Amino acid sequence: MEEQQNQSADVKQKSPSRKTALLTLAGLLVSTSIFMSGWLFGSGKLTISTDRVVPTITKNDSVPTDGLDELYTKILNNYDGTLSEDDALNGMKSGLVGALDDPFSEYLTEEETTAFNESLNGTFEGIGAELSKEGNFVQVVAPIRGTPADRAGIQPQDIIIEIDGESATDITVSEAVERIRGPKGEEVVLTIIRDGEQLEVPIVRDTIEIASVEWEKRDDIGIITISRFGDDTSLLTRQAAEELKEQGVSSIVLDLRGNPGGLLDSSVSVSNVWLPKGSTVLEEKRGGEVIETFKTSGQPVLAGVPTVILINEGSASASEIVAGALRDNDAATIVGMTSFGKGSVQRLIPLSAGGSLKITIARWFTPDGISIDKEGIKPDTEVDLTAEDREADRDPQMDAAIQELSN
Repeated sequence: MEEQQNQSADVKQKSPSRKTALLTLAGLLVSTSIFMSGWLFGSGKLTISTDRVVPTITKNDSVPTDGLDELYTKILNNYDGTLSEDDALNGMKSGLVGALDDPFSEYLTEEETTAFNESLNGTFEGIGAELSKEGNFVQVVAPIRGTPADRAGIQPQDIIIEIDGESATDITVSEAVERIRGPKGEEVVLTIIRDGEQLEVPIVRDTIEIASVEWEKRDDIGIITISRFGDDTSLLTRQAAEELKEQGVSSIVLDLRGNPGGLLDSSVSVSNVWLPKGSTVLEEKRGGEVIETFKTSGQPVLAGVPTVILINEGSASASEIVAGALRDNDAATIVGMTSFGKGSVQRLIPLSAGGSLKITIARWFTPDGISIDKEGIKPDTEVDLTAEDREADRDPQMDAAIQELSN
């Protein structure tokens, strides 16, 4: 979310603005410009892995330091301003990760790490939008339904060029999150580019509390809506499935629209609600070699129940894992628009000096061996939901899903 960085699948789980001068310093130190990463939660577009062995740095892998002392000294002696040691260190760490040129890897300060973890838990004060990085710009993955961003009309793929009148070019997602978040009741103005048009969108911040799973019964069709993949998502999805079956539903709509992702393990567990034990959910590859295959391990509640999955441009990461797994295993068809296309997995690694490293550790592939990175998942039935539809409170995508299940 914007609040959630696009972390989606995502982040594997184990057990801002900085001064322009500092950003420039970081860039110089590693000969690269600062860039960025994801639900606020997920995004953007998140999966955190913590059970892998991380290679240690040997003497032969030591960080090159040629010229750093000289550069630092000249900055201190010539810069018309002040530079604290903490700011210098944070700038160098950010710049080093920035040299990877990977939009989903970044160094997070202690404060940014706390905000990142809060986004996974689904409660924070802000506007409720998942952000990612597109070139030098911060891009909206999706607004979270019912939040201030959603009510203000923020849409997937909006490019944020200014935050409260200050440039948002060449900043990280974490920095954008820090500048956008703020106390409930205060306004933030986003200047965005949409379809070539520049717009100013004022948004009043609020407390964002997002239930990861909601469900309802319409006639004999059950509708399960998952807004993010957090710690409680698989348990709530299984509860929803059991209650809907007890109510006699004959089919299911799984709504993953605007879901920016979240925890990888959660996406595997959610897939287990539909897929028999031992079914492949995804493969992870590094350097083209399979390093891990994720399979279901429990008893499916909805095995054999006709299911349609709804996706859109804001469905990313863990959402794409579930959609790809269910379709490739012939457990569901897909309606909506092509998804975001985040086919990488990040790991959040705590650092002994404080803060953390969010870094891409692998690429993931659907059970049929398909990479959706930058391509997204294409629906079986393409149905758009326009701004006019939203204003008129119409949902042709949901209508199409229900129609397909009713045939």
